[in-house]
Amino acid sequence: MLERLKVAFGKELDFFLSVPAAIWQILFFGVPILLIVALSFIQFDGPFQFPRLTLVYYLSLLEWPIAKIILRSIFLAAIASICSFLIAYPFSYFLVMKIKRFKVAFLFLLILPFWTNFLLQVYGWYYILDDGGLVNQTFLYLGLISSPLHMLNNFFAVNLLMIYCYLPFMILPIYSSLEKLDKSLIEASLDLGATPLQTLFNVTIPLTKVGIKIGTVLVLVPAFGEFAIPSLMGGGKDMYVGSLVSHFFLTARNSSRGAAFTCLSVLILFAFVGLVFYTFFPKNDLMEEEE
Repeated sequence: MLERLKVAFGKELDFFLSVPAAIWQILFFGVPILLIVALSFIQFDGPFQFPRLTLVYYLSLLEWPIAKIILRSIFLAAIASICSFLIAYPFSYFLVMKIKRFKVAFLFLLILPFWTNFLLQVYGWYYILDDGGLVNQTFLYLGLISSPLHMLNNFFAVNLLMIYCYLPFMILPIYSSLEKLDKSLIEASLDLGATPLQTLFNVTIPLTKVGIKIGTVLVLVPAFGEFAIPSLMGGGKDMYVGSLVSHFFLTARNSSRGAAFTCLSVLILFAFVGLVFYTFFPKNDLMEEEE
C-alpha cells in the first residue's frame, strides 16, 4: 500500500503524510496561543461595545507582588533543574559505563512512574512525608527524632516532588548523549595522565552538553509553570506562576489579565532560559559541537 502511494504521489508523499499532524498542531497549539495573546490586548467596555486594544492589563502587572511570584517560580525551577542534574548525571554515567546486562530493566523502571496517574504519585508522597507518615515513623522508631518533622506544606516538599516528577526528563537526554559518546576519548584522556575527575570535567561533560541542555529545558520550562505540585504539597502558602494563572482564569474570572500574565511569564521564562544558555553554554561551545 505504501509503495502504491509513493508511486502515486512521488516526492510529495512525505508532505501529505505530515498534513494531519500539522493541522492538529495548528488547531490545538497555535490557535490557542494566538487567542491568549489577542485576549491580553483586548478590553471589553460593555456587552454591546466594540472591544479596543489596550496595555492596561500588562501595566496592572507591574507591581512587586507579581514580580515576587515570578521570581519565586524561577527560583523553584532553577533549584529543581540543578538538583535533577546533580542526580541524573551520575546515575546516567553509571548506567552507561558500568551496567552491561540490565540497562533495559533500569530504563523500564525509570519510565514506570509515567504509567501511574500523576495525582496518585503526589498523594503517595503526601502520605510518606506526613507527620504520621513512613519517614517520621521510621525516624521515631530508630530514635533519631523525638517529635515528628514537619515536611509538608513548605518549599522542601514542593521541591522534592518537583525533582521526583521531572528527574526522568533530565536522565533520558543525558543517557542518550553518554550512550553516543566515543569511549575511546575517555580512555585517551586517562592514558595521557588525566585523573578520572579531570576527564569527567574536561572531556565527558563538555561532549555531552547537548543532552544537558535538552534535559535542562525539559525540566526548567514545565517546573516554572507547575500548578498541581505547589498547590498540593505547598499547602497554598505561597503563590507560583501556575497558581496565579489558575487564580486569574478560574477564581477572579479575569481572563484578559490572566492572558497578559501568561504572556508576560512566558517572555520572562524565555529571557531566563536564554540567560542560562548564554552563561553556561557559550556560543563557542555551540559552534564546536556543530563542527
